[in-house]
Amino acid sequence: MKRNHHCYINSLLYSFLKNHFLIIGSLLASISLFTACGESPTSTGEKGEEKHIHFLYNFSTNSLDPHVDSSYVPLRAGITETLVKLDEENLTVAPWLAESWEGEDGINWTIYLRDDVTFHNGNKMDAEAVKASLDRATSESIAMQNALKIDNIEADGYTLHISTTEPFPEFVSELVNPNMSIIDVTEEDVMNNPIGTGPFVLESFTPGSKLELKRFDDYWDGASNLDSFTFSFNEDANARSLALKSGQVDIVYRPEVESLEVLKTMEEIEVESTATFRVHQMTMNMQRETLQDVNVRRAVDALIDRQQIVDTILLGYAEVAAGPFLPSLPFAPTYEERESGKDIAVKYLEEAGYTLENGKMHKDGEPLQFTLLTYSARADLPLIAQVFQSDAKQIGIDVEIQQIDIPEEYMASNRDWDLATYSNLTAPRGDAGYYLNATYHPTGALNFSGTEESELTAIIDELNQTVHQEERAVLAERAADYVNDNVINSFVLHPSTIVAYNKNKVENWVTTRSEYYMITNQLDVK
Repeated sequence: MKRNHHCYINSLLYSFLKNHFLIIGSLLASISLFTACGESPTSTGEKGEEKHIHFLYNFSTNSLDPHVDSSYVPLRAGITETLVKLDEENLTVAPWLAESWEGEDGINWTIYLRDDVTFHNGNKMDAEAVKASLDRATSESIAMQNALKIDNIEADGYTLHISTTEPFPEFVSELVNPNMSIIDVTEEDVMNNPIGTGPFVLESFTPGSKLELKRFDDYWDGASNLDSFTFSFNEDANARSLALKSGQVDIVYRPEVESLEVLKTMEEIEVESTATFRVHQMTMNMQRETLQDVNVRRAVDALIDRQQIVDTILLGYAEVAAGPFLPSLPFAPTYEERESGKDIAVKYLEEAGYTLENGKMHKDGEPLQFTLLTYSARADLPLIAQVFQSDAKQIGIDVEIQQIDIPEEYMASNRDWDLATYSNLTAPRGDAGYYLNATYHPTGALNFSGTEESELTAIIDELNQTVHQEERAVLAERAADYVNDNVINSFVLHPSTIVAYNKNKVENWVTTRSEYYMITNQLDVK
């Protein structure tokens, strides 16, 4: 039986790859990548003794405005930094551009800035400059405005005095968000040339293709040993793997899973895999009449064969998800195992009033149909969508798969869909508050399901005003349990972050759990 399922999955993979728009997209992406690679040296000797590294990422961007860019490229590429960062070992917030902070009442905050930081244009990063950057971030992004709850900011030398509109003990942890990167707002072309404080200065930006960067000699934390850096994009996982195999790039983020065994046999290639704070989920549009019935949502959840997806699509580089948070996190609930499978899905649909007629699920004469969104930048998501489509068809549900480019933009502005395969960082601050606020609070930036549950909102609001970690963990569990009990979105798996690189050349690469900190001043060539 297991062998037949593997053959079935393989046939899905084959048919998926045959799909005309993916083939065309792959060819165009490969041509674009190889053209870009030909323009940039990837070895130390191609420009004399210049130390250069070429990094290939899986998400492209057409804007480098750090206050709105959902790909977080300016921070990931080492152009910008935030006031604080995540200590991934201890799951705590650590100083970065800020040296320290205090705010015992949760409303009035004092942040002490480093006094030795300059922007790439030579201007000093003082409190006035930081205030201007924070003001711009919250005015450009309603999501950041809602997340930070800032009432007033006053600048005094290298000290910021910030008050929030309500008690908000986790205020400082929200400053970890890459959209709160500090830039010099006196420079005009933020979209194409943000002026930050990071170890690398932007030399050129080709939207959707690549960035060329050079070392910032006056970097406050010590100049990089690298002379230059190329940060390029390709959303085709196979093309990314081929680029590394051929030596056209030095580091590849999320190579094709099917290529990993081959990459591991190559003497010069190192493959790293680490568990992250990410979950692949099936987002449900709660504003669609069909999905307002919890039994229909339970049926959708029961149709997801998580273990087979982990084994056959992710090839074991993932962990089955019961909820949004990794089980190892202190605020992750312990869930009772749910019944799943097609028979269970049919049972829930019958409870919702559906019957199978002529091979189709009907209710009141209307067939049950879903529009399922997916996107190719995460290669496993379209395959998960195809598996779900096939399984749903076997119990009489038609699922139309719709490919989109930028999921955050599409889902926020369109409500003509039912389900979406989506990947989300759930604890990038080391705390449950970010995900719960962003995904389930009515004001949340990632509340694509359109959730407005008064009981859940009240739990999240209480969490936002709670200081002690033990109490926060209890509230986070309550919120996660509410989501689970009411099946507001389904959670498929926690994927590993996989990075492959040329170990004969690249030195000091670190694969992080938060996926924020990539290009640092420690990165070097051998």
